[in-house]
Amino acid sequence: MPIALSLLSFGANVQKATAQSTENSYEFSITYDALAIFGPVFNEEKNILDVAVLGESIGDAPFGLTNFDSRTYGQFDERGTQIFSRFDADPSVFGIEGNLRGDRYFGGSNELFGRASDSAVIDLVQQTIVGGGIINITGGTGIFENATGLVTFTQEDRLTPGSPDGPLTSRGVAVLDFSIRTPQRVPEPGATTTLLGLGFTGAALLLHQYRRRLNNF
Repeated sequence: MPIALSLLSFGANVQKATAQSTENSYEFSITYDALAIFGPVFNEEKNILDVAVLGESIGDAPFGLTNFDSRTYGQFDERGTQIFSRFDADPSVFGIEGNLRGDRYFGGSNELFGRASDSAVIDLVQQTIVGGGIINITGGTGIFENATGLVTFTQEDRLTPGSPDGPLTSRGVAVLDFSIRTPQRVPEPGATTTLLGLGFTGAALLLHQYRRRLNNF
C-alpha cells in the first residue's frame, strides 16, 4: 500500500511537469507623441535619407512601453506639391548596402524589438505628413522574451521648418496596435527525467525488500 500511494503521487507530479507548452498573446494599443527626423543623406543618387522617429506615450502605456526609437532608410519621390516616400529598416529593399536597422519599444523592464516597413505622403502646401505601415516583431525582454508578432500603425505629422529639432523634422501623433505572441515556459525536461528515474529505482528497491521478507517467513 505505501508503494502504491508513492507511485500514484509521483505520477501526478510528472503529468504537471510535462504539460504541453502554449502561447501567451497580448493585444493592445498605444498612442505616442512622435518626432520624425529626416537626414542626413545616406545615398544621394537614389535620394535616400537616414530617418529616425522618436516617440513618447501620451498617458500611461501598457507593460511600461512608454517610449520608442525607430530607425529606417527613407526614399523620397517629389511629384508636384507632394512627396511620396517609403521607409524600411532593410537597405536591400532599396538596392543599397548598409546596416540592418530596427525599432525598440521600452521604458521599463519589458522591451520589444522589430523592423519597420511603411510609407507616407508629404503635402508641401498643407505642410503635413500622413502615413502608416507595419513593424515585424523580432524579439524582446521581460514578459516579451522570444516575442513574435506584428504592429500596425498610422501617423499624422506636421512639418516643423526652423525647429530646434533639426532642419527637416515633423511632429505628430502615432497610433500603434500591437499583436504579440510569446512561448509559455515549461519545466526543463532533464529534471523530469531524473525524477522519473529516481522514482522507479526507489520503487524497485522497496519491492525487492518486500519479497525478501516474504521468503523469510
